[in-house]
Amino acid sequence: MNQLVFIQNGNALTDSLTVAEVFEKQHKDVMRDIRNLDCSDEFNQRNFAQVDYMDDRNRKYPKYLIKRDGLAFLIMGYTGKAAAVYKEKFIAAFNQMEEQLRNKVQVLDERTSLIQSMKLTIETAERQDQIQEVVNTHQVKITELEAKIDEQITLTSGEQRRLQKGIAIKVYELESDPAARPRLFKELHREIKDRFGVSSYKDVKQKELQSAIRYVEHWVPRKAVI
Repeated sequence: MNQLVFIQNGNALTDSLTVAEVFEKQHKDVMRDIRNLDCSDEFNQRNFAQVDYMDDRNRKYPKYLIKRDGLAFLIMGYTGKAAAVYKEKFIAAFNQMEEQLRNKVQVLDERTSLIQSMKLTIETAERQDQIQEVVNTHQVKITELEAKIDEQITLTSGEQRRLQKGIAIKVYELESDPAARPRLFKELHREIKDRFGVSSYKDVKQKELQSAIRYVEHWVPRKAVI
């Protein structure tokens, strides 16, 4: 199962594919449920966004990106013990992702404050050696903050599609039998998660995208055990 909630363009989101998988529904039915929601146009536009995605066969289909409030509105009518369990899991996942977003904002605010502090100190410094000392001190701190940011930023939706397309190309290149491809997709996704220490290919760090693409390009599957 894919990660329940992910960060994209500074927002914690899920999507209709994940909702369909979690609640064991047909994706077309979840899409229909969203289109038929009895909510205002403003609420709909604020919480649901229809986008395209590529499936394992590199075919384009529509899906919805969904914010927290939109998800709550959508699944409030989904009942049953399993549904209740996953409602709680969705809430916990949104809380976790929003905490990550708050941490990123805090780090960026710290970086901005450091730069402003450096500018003010340089303006009041009287000697060249004072200015150089200020620049060196603040540059070290800014570099440390930028490293923290790099460790937190994951792939954008466009970069996710780029990596997923590379995976599809590799699998189709290796296997001509459609019935055998799902095993390769599963194996390659698992090895990407192990190689980059993530729970989904979507969580690959942005700075490691090129490494992930090269890994996929040179990937060789293990021999199937008969």
